[in-house]
Amino acid sequence: MDQRQPALESAAKNVNEIVSRLAALKQEMKKVIVGQEEPIDQLLMAFLAGGHALLEGVPGLAKTLMIRTLAEAVDLHFRRIQFTPDLMPTDIIGTEILEENHATGKRFFKFNQGPIFANILLADEINRTSPKTQSALLEAMQEFAVTYAGTTYPLEKPFFILATQNPIEQAGTFPLPEAQLDRFLLYIKIDYPSAAEERMILETTTGNKNFVVEKVIDGKKILEGQNFVREVHISSELIDLVNGAVRNTRPKQTDLKFVKEWVRWGAGPRAGQAIILTAKARALLRGNFSVTLDDIKNVAFPVLRHRILMNFKAEAESVTPDDVIEKIIELISKRDNVI
Repeated sequence: MDQRQPALESAAKNVNEIVSRLAALKQEMKKVIVGQEEPIDQLLMAFLAGGHALLEGVPGLAKTLMIRTLAEAVDLHFRRIQFTPDLMPTDIIGTEILEENHATGKRFFKFNQGPIFANILLADEINRTSPKTQSALLEAMQEFAVTYAGTTYPLEKPFFILATQNPIEQAGTFPLPEAQLDRFLLYIKIDYPSAAEERMILETTTGNKNFVVEKVIDGKKILEGQNFVREVHISSELIDLVNGAVRNTRPKQTDLKFVKEWVRWGAGPRAGQAIILTAKARALLRGNFSVTLDDIKNVAFPVLRHRILMNFKAEAESVTPDDVIEKIIELISKRDNVI
């Protein structure tokens, strides 16, 4: 008997349990959220891959509700910040306050932690605050820590920033800097529901029926899942395809005419890492232990769309990053030379 067999069986049992709990998490969310299958799946991928997510959609599409429902079904500390033009960095990370020791009369400064010290942070309407305040999230998103007055405070893991923004409001909004956008693992777009889904929304949200969301997974299981994701197999061929696809988003490194014509800056190496990690998460969510081409194609849009900067010609012709990604995906699907 192979001595590794008990360990392998135990690992497989743990993986199956995590996948089962994540499926239960999706079902809890669907108690409240009607439709939106793809955005919900992408949120779960971000959770399993250990990354942050930015949700964009017009008002009334339940972006905030979706994140709140997710947080209710997870046994983790949740905080929400409503981003406004007058929000300051200290409103996010915290500040020092002067206190006095009543026994000795000695005064001292104590760091009062801000709402960022949570496992799940909802940054609601993130683009309604200034870049100065938005930058308060940068260190936390990358280093999982906050530095104040020369002291670094680690954030408890798992740690997720789930942000929302409205694409149509311009007054009082500030575009997110490219450096911050790049720190979001996924840029999830939420569209209008179908006619049948919208009718169900009208029926289920205008009565007295309340939906109770149960907590079905905790932080320990999420961290275990993140470790298992990295064990999912991906072939050398698919890694080459991801590498080639990302490099071909860069005008100076590609021979693709449409990229040179429309793209100002392409995606960096973090994009390739994000595609592979989220593809592994997608495979695991489906009970698979190996990444397929379909996994790569599915995650390419939310991973790349915020990492490709279009030029003025593209804007004049109403060409979007999704249009460029779609063309590159076509090359991947045909297994053409995209490297």
